[in-house]
Amino acid sequence: MNFIWDTINEPYGADLGNIILDIIIISLIYGLLFFIFVKAIKRKSGYILLGISFFLTILSYIFSLQLALIVVSAITSCLVAVMLFANIGDLRYYIANPFKRANPKSNKNHVEKIFDRHATYQIIDSTVKALSKAKIGALMTFERQTLLDDFCKNGVKIDAPISQELLMTIFYPGTRLHDGAVIIHGDMIKSAAVFFTPSTKAFTNKYGSRHRAAIGISEVSDSVTIVVSEETGRISFAVNGQIESVTSDNFLRVFENYMIDYENSTEEE
Repeated sequence: MNFIWDTINEPYGADLGNIILDIIIISLIYGLLFFIFVKAIKRKSGYILLGISFFLTILSYIFSLQLALIVVSAITSCLVAVMLFANIGDLRYYIANPFKRANPKSNKNHVEKIFDRHATYQIIDSTVKALSKAKIGALMTFERQTLLDDFCKNGVKIDAPISQELLMTIFYPGTRLHDGAVIIHGDMIKSAAVFFTPSTKAFTNKYGSRHRAAIGISEVSDSVTIVVSEETGRISFAVNGQIESVTSDNFLRVFENYMIDYENSTEEE
């Protein structure tokens, strides 16, 4: 049985420096994969896969098992690619917010404006019901911990208090701002005509571009997005990469639950 260091004394063989460098590079690559899995994927199966793969790779390298090294590398690459694709939502969220994810309290440095939540939620409730009844498509995204300033830049700045009249005007078909989403923080509309990257996740139900955009922003932020279908008037929520349809009667209760859960979590911290 040959060991990798046996080649040091062979003509044109590897030297000790190259062997150490190879092992360092292999360790760095696996260290990077471990870091990505710990920060973004957070799956026990992923840690086990990388651990076994790293052990077999080093073992194959030490014993100069070239065929085994190629097979292990190919299988590992395929499995890692499949796992990253299966958890693309978590990965996109980490890539979009690498520092905010590591330090969730960093967004609280700004002073929160005190507003009448009950009145604001009532306005949203009446507006969504009116849009649903008229079958006017709409997309409203509510910021929570993750600020969406970068997304606001690709839309039209509004910076106006929420009102049913303004929201109905924005989403009315034919107006310049009706395409895209509005981003809302507290009781203020920050931007309109904002476009999000649609989700690439496979769903059993058929969703249009508006619903996929809502799911897409929920995959890279902790926002709550309301979708009103222009075809059916159906009302849906997109949160944490998932979409949920609700009736008009249950809308306000579900919306308040999503927002109150966030408010309670920020107060506890």
